[in-house]
Amino acid sequence: MAVRIRDTHRSATPGHDALFKDIVGASPRMRRIYRLITKVAPTDSTVLIQGESGTGKELIARSIHLQSRRSSGPFVAVNVGAIPETLVEGELFGHTRGAYTGATQDRAGLIEEADGGTLFLDEIGDMPLSAQVKLLRTLESNEVRRVGENVTRMVDLRVVAATHRDLHEMVRTGRFREDLYYRLRVVQIDVPPLRERREDIGLLASYFLDRVMRAQGKTGMSFSPEAMETLEHYDYPGNVRELENAIEHAITLSEGPVLTTGDLPVSLRVGRMLPDHATPAGAAGPLGERDGWSLAEVERDHIQRVLARHRGNATAAARQLGISRTTLWRKLREYGVARTDLAGP
Repeated sequence: MAVRIRDTHRSATPGHDALFKDIVGASPRMRRIYRLITKVAPTDSTVLIQGESGTGKELIARSIHLQSRRSSGPFVAVNVGAIPETLVEGELFGHTRGAYTGATQDRAGLIEEADGGTLFLDEIGDMPLSAQVKLLRTLESNEVRRVGENVTRMVDLRVVAATHRDLHEMVRTGRFREDLYYRLRVVQIDVPPLRERREDIGLLASYFLDRVMRAQGKTGMSFSPEAMETLEHYDYPGNVRELENAIEHAITLSEGPVLTTGDLPVSLRVGRMLPDHATPAGAAGPLGERDGWSLAEVERDHIQRVLARHRGNATAAARQLGISRTTLWRKLREYGVARTDLAGP
């Protein structure tokens, strides 16, 4: 019997599709986020969204914009961490011709481009301190001054920022301005990692199944019970983005309408056997599908089982495996298992 999860989050509130575009979840923590978005969106309050990479922080920022009085204006998203530090000020605030090497003409910055709309500053924790000073001034005075120019320009925009970093700790260590931190977090939205809202995995899997099928021109696909069980028991260090990629991987490689465990990425199938999730030694492989594994998958699984038996002690595990610790470390690197997850010398 194939498993298909109905996308029940869509009926949570009237007009949910339009108001919370692409945000999927019906867990208590997600419902709280929906309520926060609905309350804060009509205001001009700055919002700080905190959460691990891949949790959907930009989707929340877009939803705030769509439900605000600025929805007809631009939504300008910028990943601060992707801009070289020496260019951050020029990209955000603009520059005049000759302001610095490479500034060949006058140019408006992203802040001016967001005039009348919303500026989304992703990875705000990566912003240099010099740019933080200028951003604070803009937030307080609604003015922007291009690099190399003495003229100030008025702007009317709302700022939503996001980060996966601990900004409070960065303030304590002097890496982020305290006054800017409190100016940004007038309202704070904490986005939980996917492993802390497992009840949403089925909804998300069904949503991505439908979306990827449409994109690839396919129809009638579904999950086998074993595949759904595997999806629901994985910890997703890459969060929602990793789940989406896993579904796309499975649909692309599947040879039939029912997605099986074997269609999922190796990381999901073997990831269940990491020390925290290992089955007792001698037990069958996950979901009884080890017969379809490659030799490398079997070796990785066996190494992880032995490590689990020895509670992560690398020396004891290497002794049982009949290899040196150096060889064990090399194999762990090949299989993407971090040494920091292990115990022993």
